[in-house]
Amino acid sequence: MEQFFAEYGIGSETFRIIILPLLIFIARILDVSINTIRIIFVMSGRKFVSTILGFFESLIWLLAIGQIFQHIDNVYSYIAYPAGFAMGILVGMLIEERLALGKVVVRIISSEDLSGLLSVLQKQNVRYTMVSAESDSGEEKLLFTVLMRDNLPLFIEEIQRHAPKAFYTIESVKSASEAGILAEQPSRRGIGAWLTSVRRK
Repeated sequence: MEQFFAEYGIGSETFRIIILPLLIFIARILDVSINTIRIIFVMSGRKFVSTILGFFESLIWLLAIGQIFQHIDNVYSYIAYPAGFAMGILVGMLIEERLALGKVVVRIISSEDLSGLLSVLQKQNVRYTMVSAESDSGEEKLLFTVLMRDNLPLFIEEIQRHAPKAFYTIESVKSASEAGILAEQPSRRGIGAWLTSVRRK
C-alpha cells in the first residue's frame, strides 16, 4: 500500500503519520458501524441481511488489522484503531436511529382519560388492548399497542398531549404477526403524516 501512494508523490513519512492512521480510522468506523447495524438485524431475525453485513464487517476488519501488522512499529496506528472503534459505535447508533427499523411495544399506565389516544389508534386501525388495573394510587388503565418504530416519536407526542401524566414503557419486538398492526402499509411519508392528520381534526 505504501508503494501505491508513493507513485502519487506521497512520501514515506506522510504515509506513516497521516495516510495509514487515517485509513485505519476510517476502516474501523465502517466495520464497527456495520457491526452495530448487524446486531440489530440479528435481534430482528433478519438472517440474510445479517450474513451479508457480517461478511463485509470481517473483510474490512481484516484489511485494517493487516495494515497494522505490516507496520507494527507505527504508534499512530495504535491510536487510530481504538479511535475508529469508538467513533464507529457512535456512527452505528446514529445510523440505526435514522433507519428506525422494526416494531416496538408501548405500554401506557395512566389514571387519566385515554380516549384521545384510543381515537388516534382507532382512526389508523392500529390494534391495541386496554385493561383496568390497580396501583398504589388507585384505579388505572393499562394500554398496550404495537407500532412500527418510525411511528414512535409522533405517538409519544400524542401521549404527552392526551395523557401528560401517564407512565409509559417502550420495548423492541423481535417478531410480531403483521395482521392487525396496520390495516395497510403506507409509505414513510404517509406514516409520518397520519398523526398530523389526526391533530388537525
